[in-house]
Amino acid sequence: MKHIALATLMAATALPALAEDVKVIGVSIPAATHGWAGGMNFHAQEAVNRLEDVYPGLDFVLATASDPSKQVNDIEDMLATRNISALVVLPFESEPLTGPVAAVADSGAWVTVVDRGLAQEGIEDLYVAGDNPGFGRVSGEYMVEAMPDGGKIVALRGIPTTIDNERVEGFQAAIEGSGIEIVGMEHGNWNRDDSFTVMQDFLSKHPQLDAVWASDDDMAIGVLAAIEAAGRDDIQFVLGGAGMKEMIKRTADGDAMIPANVTYPPSMIATAIEMTAVGMTSTAPVAGTFTIGSVLVTQDNAMDFYYPDSPF
Repeated sequence: MKHIALATLMAATALPALAEDVKVIGVSIPAATHGWAGGMNFHAQEAVNRLEDVYPGLDFVLATASDPSKQVNDIEDMLATRNISALVVLPFESEPLTGPVAAVADSGAWVTVVDRGLAQEGIEDLYVAGDNPGFGRVSGEYMVEAMPDGGKIVALRGIPTTIDNERVEGFQAAIEGSGIEIVGMEHGNWNRDDSFTVMQDFLSKHPQLDAVWASDDDMAIGVLAAIEAAGRDDIQFVLGGAGMKEMIKRTADGDAMIPANVTYPPSMIATAIEMTAVGMTSTAPVAGTFTIGSVLVTQDNAMDFYYPDSPF
């Protein structure tokens, strides 16, 4: 699958719709069950509202699901009753969504899959996702720059997934040979409470730590709470990720404990919806894989990534 030039796509958005009949694009995403998903819901709704004005030849139907079975029902309903020409889907889970999404593809509709892939390759026409190896690499590179003399750190992992593995491998490769030693690594499951407990355990085992790679902003909040509860002042900073607005604002304000962040934007759903709209209304080539790079956020550029109206 080929990678797509963003400049070409954005230029193509100015092209008029080729078909006179209104086409329906279905958007199926998980409900706002945690911070990142809340941000995704915000950006999905904003994109639908905006694009309905831009493309009079398109109609959008947006459905959110609190579990995989609800998402399956939503997609089946879109196919049966709305006659969708395209589907943009961020699967709640890969396995149960594979069959229903394949049925959409078999109907002749365009399929865009976002972030979490399906259990079977080749179903989707377009795949839009963040750069998970890059997320880990950018995080590690920042750690190396911030700790030129090396030091002892602990790391929190997300839910055991391929995505998490890619992030950790990228991070470890970036700090190799730097003098930074990972003295502990455990799964915080992208969850504040779990991460609080994991960090409490780390603090009891390690009387001296220099920094923490939390690898996610929800986990970073749990880590910070554990550090505060323990009264520890040896830890220089905590590096999270994904761009939670509260954490971005702390970076912008010069909070020494949150000096940086790494993007994994929930707004990727808006990118996917817009690219699908381009494909439905122009001859621009949008099939393939589109990877959204992870960017280092510091005090200098933090306000470029601050969305005060977003729930995340």
